[in-house]
Amino acid sequence: MKQRLLLSRNHWQEMLECVDRHAPLEACGLLAGKEDRVENVIPIRNQAQSPTRFVMEPYEQLRAFAWIDSNGLDLLGIFHSHPTGPETASATDIADATYEVVHLIWFRNQNGWNARGFWIENGSATEVVLQIVE
Repeated sequence: MKQRLLLSRNHWQEMLECVDRHAPLEACGLLAGKEDRVENVIPIRNQAQSPTRFVMEPYEQLRAFAWIDSNGLDLLGIFHSHPTGPETASATDIADATYEVVHLIWFRNQNGWNARGFWIENGSATEVVLQIVE
């Protein structure tokens, strides 16, 4: 289980722009890197085109996995948005979690978009620290 995920301001901004651009639909993507440090944000089209569910477009997801492998990186996380809430991993997120990675969930509140990270395992979600580093 990862305790934290390190992201640059640029990676944070890339995800923020992606989720904002796709709202009111859920946006999704992958986070690649080494150990706890994200090195690349890879947006993937939400095939479900839904405000409450995401399904990564399979061919884009496969191409992203191939790119991650060919660049010697690991899959560290999956990000997606909850344009209408909740701020945590939903029951669907927990039930559908198939990868042992950080699930970074973007949500909107009165201050705009924000994100929280979760490790999903054995039917429960434990919060992971998201740390912005230079």
